[in-house]
Amino acid sequence: MISVVVPTLNEARNLPRLLDQLAAETAGHEVIVVDGGSDDGTDAVARRAGVRLLPSAPGRGQQLAAGAAAARGEILLFLHADSRFPAGGLMQILETLAARPACPGGNFRLVFDGDTPFSRWLTGFYARIRGLGFYYGDSAVFVRRSAYEEIGGIRQIALMEDYDFARRLERKGRTCCIEDPPLTTSSRRFEGRRPVAIVWGWIEIHLLFHLGVPPAILARRYEAQRRRGRRRTAARRGIA
Repeated sequence: MISVVVPTLNEARNLPRLLDQLAAETAGHEVIVVDGGSDDGTDAVARRAGVRLLPSAPGRGQQLAAGAAAARGEILLFLHADSRFPAGGLMQILETLAARPACPGGNFRLVFDGDTPFSRWLTGFYARIRGLGFYYGDSAVFVRRSAYEEIGGIRQIALMEDYDFARRLERKGRTCCIEDPPLTTSSRRFEGRRPVAIVWGWIEIHLLFHLGVPPAILARRYEAQRRRGRRRTAARRGIA
């Protein structure tokens, strides 16, 4: 069985679509929504869908770790609420891991929504860095439970928990990337932000992380960048 862990914080708009897509999957699975204190009715969405709902302190690292600890499946899939999960994706995970017994886990090829030059560039960029073994939580990372436990699981850090986990998973063994069907993710976190600033921010965060800057400080820098982007978006729409 596959345990699908979905961390949420105010995802009432996006969660119903994802849960409907997962409900249509034929492979045996359970869905665990780990909510970090939403106040928009996200918890009610999960209850109506009949999936498991776990409360958690906010923070994706804490939420993912809590979901994994509660999971019953021998395979874990970490999935963002704003993802569009491809039909048959769970069966593809099972078939991929069955065909490659030495593979500890992997992810999906990622496609960014939004028909803009930058979203298309991001799709290509993510494909190129995946060839180097770099990927993130928005690409639906899956892992055998045995491998998850052997590498120490998700670390409960404020930022870069997905990057940190993927690097440790890569050291465990060669991972799999499911090219077809791909997973589609939202470009919303880039709204209002200039492409050059986004790329520089990405480089800066990684450099500081490797230099040992505490993830809590990095999280504050990252959130400040997103707030500036939201203000620019609101100003363009005449809200501010």
